[in-house]
Amino acid sequence: MTKAQVRARLGAPPRRRAGKNEFGRYTAFIYPRVTLTFQSGRRVTSLRTNSRLERTAQGVGVGSTVAQVRARVSGIRCRTEPGLRHCFLGRFLPGRVVTDFRIRSGRVSSVVVGFVLD
Repeated sequence: MTKAQVRARLGAPPRRRAGKNEFGRYTAFIYPRVTLTFQSGRRVTSLRTNSRLERTAQGVGVGSTVAQVRARVSGIRCRTEPGLRHCFLGRFLPGRVVTDFRIRSGRVSSVVVGFVLD
């Protein structure tokens, strides 16, 4: 979606953030349940939620256990890396879309759906 399409669907964002990172300039629209990021362009490149109200089509989201994610999401892979435990669907290759479930204390703490940039 473009910024205009997001505003038409969700209204004006209560908060906005703009900045620059290793990929260039970005803008984030911050809504109560989701944050949408536009990395170097007009289209959404990622969606993040920490809300228990948002769920995937399989019914998992923030608060779900790792066992629930593994049981309901076909093709999911889980890893523990230094400082990060997560389960993800998709491949971390440029141009691909990945759904990443961050895990804290055995439960999903946030969900990010985004395009892999590099």
